[in-house]
Amino acid sequence: MTDPTSEEPADWPTGRLLFTVVRRIEHEWNEHLSGWELNHAGFPVLLHLMGGPRTQRELAAVSGVTEQTMSKVVARLERSGYVTRTTDPHDRRRRTVMVTGAGMAAAREAGRMQPAEDLALQGLDERQASELRDLLVTMVRFQRREDRPDAE
Repeated sequence: MTDPTSEEPADWPTGRLLFTVVRRIEHEWNEHLSGWELNHAGFPVLLHLMGGPRTQRELAAVSGVTEQTMSKVVARLERSGYVTRTTDPHDRRRRTVMVTGAGMAAAREAGRMQPAEDLALQGLDERQASELRDLLVTMVRFQRREDRPDAE
């Protein structure tokens, strides 16, 4: 039986366990990224842009945030010199976002695999880390399925 008020993690519901771990990782990841004036919101945007320019609307959609939120994220990246925004000559309402050389360098350096893996897998042995990764991949794939029962 789970007890969300217990001090013992083994008594907690799965949701509370996940939330607790995710918040710790997010905090530590933001601390890591701060060395490049990045955070957990801006870093994935740089990764998306490494594949080529995108509109703010496209970035919002792939990031799962509103266009207003994405505008703020892009503005911060722009102030850091990591992206540029240009107006589409065919549609003056549309803004295209492109990663700069500095943005590519920051994304490559900040995104080195080992620091991220070390933050996410603290306390797990190799077998546990592999099992967790498999479970997370399954959960992410399910979330992306358009034919899942709760998809609109």
